[in-house]
Amino acid sequence: MEPPCCSSQDWAEGASRKGKAMKRTVSICAVFLIVLAVAGGVFAGQHSRRRCTLSGTVIGPDDKPVAHASVSYQSSGGNSPHAVHTNSRGQFTISNLKADNYDIRASAKGVFSEWEKNVSLRAGQTKTIELRLIYAKEMPNADSKAKPKS
Repeated sequence: MEPPCCSSQDWAEGASRKGKAMKRTVSICAVFLIVLAVAGGVFAGQHSRRRCTLSGTVIGPDDKPVAHASVSYQSSGGNSPHAVHTNSRGQFTISNLKADNYDIRASAKGVFSEWEKNVSLRAGQTKTIELRLIYAKEMPNADSKAKPKS
């Protein structure tokens, strides 16, 4: 049956125009979505490649830089402990780190620094710290406890 306002030919041409317009709209939307996906992937790739650097100096109990000290570090979650050594001027550099929180400590010749906990590194950031080696406080042994007076 033919619509009352137009001929079957007019109706078919209108439907054809609407179909072409619909295809064009779908095509434009598809291209837009592809562009968004590619742009998002490029941005995410650049963001993940922005590594961090942690550098610093190890200072001894005598307030002088400590050459060849060991610097231990790991993510605050305890994953993958690693170590580097200071150069002849007591300086170290740890590069290519992921953005995360790190725990770091230095040692040399039986003397240690305190743990620097949760050193936060953001994507692309370079942070400099100073680690001071300190002598351990003496721990009292069991025999040296004061005995109560009788």
